[in-house]
Amino acid sequence: MVHIKVSRLQPTAQLPRYAHTGPFGDLAADLYAATPHTIEPGATLAVSTGIALEFPTTHGALVEDRSGLALRGLTTLAGVIDPGYRGEIKVVLTNLGAAPMEIRQGDRIAQLRIVQRIEATFEEVESIAETPRNLGGFGSTGT
Repeated sequence: MVHIKVSRLQPTAQLPRYAHTGPFGDLAADLYAATPHTIEPGATLAVSTGIALEFPTTHGALVEDRSGLALRGLTTLAGVIDPGYRGEIKVVLTNLGAAPMEIRQGDRIAQLRIVQRIEATFEEVESIAETPRNLGGFGSTGT
């Protein structure tokens, strides 16, 4: 189990937590809004969680959508948290819906997925090996 230290920067902040734990528990922990906001259609806003995280050097996190909010048009952007970042976690939300979205203090606004940090090396080559899929990309397996 990975141990992550959490600093509460605002008294209204809630620590991330899993709704379901154990062998069939959640893949990501919930993140909560520390302050209320209204996000107008087409608008993008950084919503405060009121917390800072201290990851071990081996881990970081990805901020992901909550499926119920995404279904209503509220989606997350810019969701990579590196292990060296110690500032407040803010969730970048965009309202793709047609109506304003109300975010109340304490609402679950995103999910925090803990990931292991793997550092790669990149080597420039003249060509790369072909595969059965090869250049098949967007929509290559059907709709």
